Amino acid sequence: MIDFAKDYLHGDLRELRETMLRKLDGLSEYDIRRPMTATGTNLLGLVKHLTVSEARYFGEVFGRPFPEGVPRWDDLSLRGTDLWATADETRSEIVGRYQRVWAHADATIEALALDSPGHVPWWPRPEVMLFNVLVHMLTETSRHAGHADILREQVDGGVEMDAAEMARRGAAFWEGRRAEIERAARAAGLAAGPTSDD
Repeated sequence: MIDFAKDYLHGDLRELRETMLRKLDGLSEYDIRRPMTATGTNLLGLVKHLTVSEARYFGEVFGRPFPEGVPRWDDLSLRGTDLWATADETRSEIVGRYQRVWAHADATIEALALDSPGHVPWWPRPEVMLFNVLVHMLTETSRHAGHADILREQVDGGVEMDAAEMARRGAAFWEGRRAEIERAARAAGLAAGPTSDD
């Protein structure tokens, strides 16, 4: 059962990593970097952030540091720089580093038992097992894959949906669906009346 759990979690993490990279496919340098939210969230920045996260969690937490330098979260001057790409950082550099981090993380996951101890000094309860870190990174990557889904749809309408189903329904269907949802939202808003925020 323990091997099944480890393989299952690891398999899901591998799939989500690939999803993150698919979100960059076919987009310009500008579109993968441009800030899409008030806080600057962007597609390439999400990949860069997950690179740092996996490098640190599957590296130093288990005494297996990733051999390339990554920003440190305890260095306040670098905090947040993992969430966006500078003009000098190329897509291929960031994607390549993410893929090298995968290989390093995969080696850690494969080498250790699910109950192998690790130490996360930035957590309130720093003594962990590989299980904790696998679940954490699966959650973290899922969360950012959801962000990436929304960002990609805002950029060019691309969604992680069966292409045949999208084509079968067509643009008119999706425009109608959006209008239907908008009408329902407005009706609910009117029925509820003004809020303290209005």
